[in-house]
Amino acid sequence: MLVYSRAHLDARVAELRAALPERVGLNYAVKANPHLAVIGHMAPLVDGFDIASAGELALCSAAGIDPRRISFAGPGKRDDELEAAIRAGVTLNCESEGEGARAIRIGQRLGVAPRIAIRVNPSFEMKGSGMKMGGGAKQFGVDAERVPDLARQVIAEGAEWRGLHIFTGSQTLSADAIIEAQANVLALAAQLADDIGHGLPKLNMGGGLGIPYFPGDEPVDLARVGAALAERLEDLPPALVRTELCIELGRYLVGEAGVYLTRIIDRKVSHGVTFLVTDGGLHHQLAASGNFGTVVRRNYPSAIATRYGAQATEEVNIVGCLCTPLDRLADNAAMPRAEVGDLVAVFCAGAYGATASPSAFLGHGPAAEMLV
Repeated sequence: MLVYSRAHLDARVAELRAALPERVGLNYAVKANPHLAVIGHMAPLVDGFDIASAGELALCSAAGIDPRRISFAGPGKRDDELEAAIRAGVTLNCESEGEGARAIRIGQRLGVAPRIAIRVNPSFEMKGSGMKMGGGAKQFGVDAERVPDLARQVIAEGAEWRGLHIFTGSQTLSADAIIEAQANVLALAAQLADDIGHGLPKLNMGGGLGIPYFPGDEPVDLARVGAALAERLEDLPPALVRTELCIELGRYLVGEAGVYLTRIIDRKVSHGVTFLVTDGGLHHQLAASGNFGTVVRRNYPSAIATRYGAQATEEVNIVGCLCTPLDRLADNAAMPRAEVGDLVAVFCAGAYGATASPSAFLGHGPAAEMLV
């Protein structure tokens, strides 16, 4: 079971609001956790929602989100997805000249002016990013030097111009890297606005704020990030003075708000090593198993939930129920003695858990989800 905390979500948003300049809006990246109850809870807390599919659009609609609060990114939007977004009034973060042309044609057929922003592939990336989304050849966005021509074209074709989306990377714990990336994004946006020759209604500056998963990880110094951004906003280029600014966060908002709970169904010893076998595993929490983007597997923070706070007395391997040696939740972990029936808690499970894990693998089925 995956359990998400309302109180933690509230506190994280409040922390961000206190640290960031008031002018900077917060967008929730739905892909981090698209559980319907989570989306509904976030609705009054954030300013906008970023989606990556028609399926996520349907979830936002089911949660009662105003489509004009939604932007849609992704390098492979199908025509039916473009049509659904245009009909609804969602902003399309256009990722190529071809996508822009398709959106214009669909809008003309519908008699609706599509709301179009352009996702930019900048020449720089976010240093220290766990997942780099800019710099060099990328499937994401339009290379920066080609953005002005595309922007002028979609404006001339009658689109409602919505601005730029510049996302450079994710899962960064370095305040210095985030501060530098935000400065670079603002400078690039101002240059592109001047080159386009039209005002910039909105700038999605991307996100990048990471969360600490492993021993030695230090949380992002949010106060430093906010202070540096406030200083930067005091001296904006003329092209950005009236621009609506926002950052896009997913993992940072919800990652630490979730706990994965799984029950021990067997305790066994092999060659002197104790294994706690659970009824869950990588089919529910792929990232915790080390099979979701990490090069070297490290343990997520975890505990024996039913013996929480008890002294560690043994070293164990906690594994799932799947027929693969990849199904590992903790290696050589110091834990209090646990028995069959005890619950294991894996923390930092609020982002990229249920929907980023192969729930159909070996037919064990998905995890239950609950917002409490």
